Amino acid sequence: MRRFEGFMKGVNLGGWISQFDVYSEEHFSTFIQEEDIKRIKGMGFDHVRVPVDYNVLETEEGEVIESGYQHLVDCLNWCKKYDLRMLIDVHEVYGYSFDPLKDMDREVFFYDEAMQARFFKLWENIATRFGSEYERVAFELLNEVVLSEVYEAWNNVARKAIEHIRAIAPNTSIVFGGVNYNNVRSVALLGAPYDDKIVYNFHCYDPLIFTHQKAYWVPGMPADFEMSYPAPLEVYRKESEKFPKEMMGSIYHEKLSTIGPEYFETLFEDAIAAAEKYNVPLYCGEYGVIELAPKDDTKRWLADIHSVLEKHGIGRAVWNYKGKDFGIIDSDYGF
Repeated sequence: MRRFEGFMKGVNLGGWISQFDVYSEEHFSTFIQEEDIKRIKGMGFDHVRVPVDYNVLETEEGEVIESGYQHLVDCLNWCKKYDLRMLIDVHEVYGYSFDPLKDMDREVFFYDEAMQARFFKLWENIATRFGSEYERVAFELLNEVVLSEVYEAWNNVARKAIEHIRAIAPNTSIVFGGVNYNNVRSVALLGAPYDDKIVYNFHCYDPLIFTHQKAYWVPGMPADFEMSYPAPLEVYRKESEKFPKEMMGSIYHEKLSTIGPEYFETLFEDAIAAAEKYNVPLYCGEYGVIELAPKDDTKRWLADIHSVLEKHGIGRAVWNYKGKDFGIIDSDYGF
């Protein structure tokens, strides 16, 4: 399995030009600035993952918003100045969002040719602007596909998107992941890579009962719910029964026997096997623990997942630099 060189230790810039509370140029121009990129470099990171929503880059009618692209250009220039790489992640697209707080059909996009045409055009526009920067910039097709049952349709859409990108940016690394919120166990469903510049991607917030304790966006999650790490596997499974199984599913993996580094080894083994089969780099584009969790427990969770990611040469980007309930800049987690 190859390494995703230059993208081994990164941080997400979520909440900047994606998942923002208010759509405004004032927010876009102040939430992330050059000093933040300088600080990220000083923290020892080698790249930033930049989530961006389609409506920053185009209108609802599909017209290009040049001022939106300028924020990506600014970030790239800062990354050049401080010798960081940059991963452009399309977080939401016209017709699709992973966000559980948005009431929408999460299946139609994968079968609607008009919506997909908008998706392909968006990526053509991104590739036209950043494809020549392939030594510093990588592309991530889509943040999280929620529904497991659309995996074949998603594979088809992803392949078509890659073909559109490759016509413009033949040398850029392209990252994409599976279904069920980009669960690590769905990597094995991705199949053979399009070419040798494809990177398999997954997210890891397992066990979610710990990493998302008190999270208001998790259906049924009490504001005072607490969970420690580590705790017996049986405790996690029993408490997880109170919440939607599609969000807690990994905790029921039949091969799990304990919590700790072995837990992540077991969860990751099928993804590692798939990456080794095709000699494809593997990348964990999001992982982290909510700020409301006990700090010492968070440190133990981070130590465990880091040990396994580093053992297998898996690139990573922690969620999140600041805000979004997961900010690390004011923590003492060792970043």
